[in-house]
Amino acid sequence: MAKLMLLRHGQSEWNKKNLFTGWIDIPLSQEGIDEAIRAGEEIKEISIERIYTSTLVRGMMTVMLCMLSHHSGKVPVVVHPEEWYHMCDAQAQSHLIPVISAWELNERMYGKLQGKDKNQMRREYGEEQVKIWRRSFAAPPPEGESLKMTAERTIPYFKQEILPRLKKGENILVVAHGNSLRSIVMEIEKLNEEEVLNLEIPTGKTLYYTF
Repeated sequence: MAKLMLLRHGQSEWNKKNLFTGWIDIPLSQEGIDEAIRAGEEIKEISIERIYTSTLVRGMMTVMLCMLSHHSGKVPVVVHPEEWYHMCDAQAQSHLIPVISAWELNERMYGKLQGKDKNQMRREYGEEQVKIWRRSFAAPPPEGESLKMTAERTIPYFKQEILPRLKKGENILVVAHGNSLRSIVMEIEKLNEEEVLNLEIPTGKTLYYTF
């Protein structure tokens, strides 16, 4: 049996300020740092063979912070292209946990909303329009991605890169974002377009699946 753990990054500075973030590379807030450390306490007794995260710094920060207290004592190491990642010692290798950074796991790109205050957008465009941009399945924000478009990159990546590892019996931690994780959960739980609208994944909370 293999375990899959899905963790949304801790609160970012722009989550705190209620701004649309998307692909803007904003770090964690102090509360987000604390959330990541608490998440690590929850999973510290579970063996982890491999970690996947997005290319965004809030995801990578969460990975490193949540692994600080892991019982294995292994160090998470970011796997770079082959010419960088040249390990020469098998013993040193055995004390590492590979961390794979993939743009396919990035948050949905919010286009012209990125950096905008969510409440200000509600005043300008109306509550219902902003809700459609944020929660609908197929309607994208201006020049941005819908959840459907996000799923078109996250789900193939999950099937090609992560699922085969689970089938081999490896325990996998995925640290990503609200919408990239929503799309993966939609696939795992076979949610329809209506059901996924009500799916909310809070920051710093881990979802557990057993394969």
